[in-house]
Amino acid sequence: MSNVVEKKEGSVVGRQTTFPDLEKDVAASVDIGSEEENVHHGVKTVEATNKIFGKYSKWALFIGLGLAAYVYSLDGQTTYYYLTWAASELNDHSLISTIQTAQSIIIACGKPAIAKVADVSSRGSAYFVVLVFYVVGYIVIASAHNIQTVAGGIILYAIGYTGLQLLTQIIIADITTLKWRGLVSSLISLPFIINAFIGSNVYTSVMSHAGWRWGYGMFAILIPVSLAPLIVTLLWAERKAKRLGLVPPKKRDPEITFLGSAWRIAQEIDLLGLILIGTSVALILLPLTLAAKASGGWSNPSMIAMIVIGCCLLPLCGVWDVKFAKFPVIPYRFLRNRSIAIASAIGFFDFVSFYLTFTYLFSFITVVKPWSAVNATYFIQTQTVALTIFGIMAGVIMRFTHRYKWLLAVGLAIRLIGVGLMIHSRGANASDAEVVWTQILQGLGGGIASACTQVAAQASVPHVDVAMATAVVLLLTEIGGSIGSAAAGAVWTNNMPEKLAQYLPDVSETDRAALFGSIATVTQYERGSPIREGVIRAYSDTMHIMLVIATVISIIPFLLSFLMPNWYLGDTQNAVDGEGLNGEDTKSTEASVTKI
Repeated sequence: MSNVVEKKEGSVVGRQTTFPDLEKDVAASVDIGSEEENVHHGVKTVEATNKIFGKYSKWALFIGLGLAAYVYSLDGQTTYYYLTWAASELNDHSLISTIQTAQSIIIACGKPAIAKVADVSSRGSAYFVVLVFYVVGYIVIASAHNIQTVAGGIILYAIGYTGLQLLTQIIIADITTLKWRGLVSSLISLPFIINAFIGSNVYTSVMSHAGWRWGYGMFAILIPVSLAPLIVTLLWAERKAKRLGLVPPKKRDPEITFLGSAWRIAQEIDLLGLILIGTSVALILLPLTLAAKASGGWSNPSMIAMIVIGCCLLPLCGVWDVKFAKFPVIPYRFLRNRSIAIASAIGFFDFVSFYLTFTYLFSFITVVKPWSAVNATYFIQTQTVALTIFGIMAGVIMRFTHRYKWLLAVGLAIRLIGVGLMIHSRGANASDAEVVWTQILQGLGGGIASACTQVAAQASVPHVDVAMATAVVLLLTEIGGSIGSAAAGAVWTNNMPEKLAQYLPDVSETDRAALFGSIATVTQYERGSPIREGVIRAYSDTMHIMLVIATVISIIPFLLSFLMPNWYLGDTQNAVDGEGLNGEDTKSTEASVTKI
């Protein structure tokens, strides 16, 4: 069944080949079964707003997205460092990986919930929900007096953080065609380049004059101010579309009770499915970082019980979604969609590898290099800047080639090389140039891969599924990050005490515990002193273990890239149904299914 047509943008000039297995993917994506219209009310609303946006309102939307992207970037470029000092001040530096693991789980599981809210209600309403969690979370952290309160605030903040990240990508998918999608999605990360330098100075200034509490607290003010223009623009457009009759009214049962309405909402967001996923992942991963400090270590019954219960809950997640959930977190049609499955697997393993190398990188570089605080933060931002620059370059390439598969493979190969080089050039005895280049290479490859995988997943589903498809890919990607953080924490807590004892045998156990628990204690000793050099050797040996594991895992995404379908990126919202941004059929030949 080969019917051949090679496509150029907007015209048919050659030959095209169709593939039966890819056609099944499309059928699975387009068939959304008996889902109620209410579940996709937000999608219908955003398609209607595309019909009424004029030049000025569209500019207002883009400016709002820019402000949201900027504050999201500034947050990511500064608060990561405050956690290190907060945990050290509260005498629990070793719990960083545990907190980051919990944060990663919330960031992962929060994405489908936020996507469901955006689909069921509207994009503007979802942004408002995100804003509330963001602000409350940071207020809690800023006022915390123990590490448990910090962790609680981070969980609340993480819902807002993950929602802002996801909704920004969903809005971009709503308002851009496929050929521009990768470029615009990458451009929205442009503030990371600016804040790589501004953020380092902000962090240094805050820590010098105000402390980590104000570093968190100022975002309780900055976030509402920055998100207000975007939320106002979206809510205005949504209200105008409804007033003009462009949005079909939501079907409501006048006799439904409050409890009935709450139950329906719980079904629509698959609340039980999200709880099962989050609980199972948490119970499996948290013991990896907690076992070393638990009474009896791995012999502690609580550690064993958590892992056993977590492993038992995992199959229940699948059974619930397949057999019982009315609107499952991961619909079965997504499992049959090769683009989504491979994009999710690439993201998953890539993030496992990334967090193995990155979780303790700031602590490591602060200890092993005689750099100022500003230079240490500049170094940590090197990979982020490279991710942004080369993600934009990948977007430009996709705009003109209309393809992404081989670009994805090249990006993942470069990333693999960068991770592998860290084994040799990890900092203790390597030159500054060597250390920086390992981060540039990882950012180069990671930026290309990130842009390509997201476009691939979004291209393979109709508009009604874009939010959930994006959320599912990011869900599994973030779970990979949780595993990476947990694994890093497990390696760190199980090896560092032993290495410190090996290299500092004359130091008391109490002093070694202080060196293990706080980098502030370590940096009190000058480079060249026996204690500082012993800690450096312990840090270096522990990082070596994590880097070897990360390099091996990085091979998997590279191999998976060769299995990725290669959708044509044209003038449609997606590559499967031929619809434009306003939900109308474009009648374009670009909507047919092709891969090369």
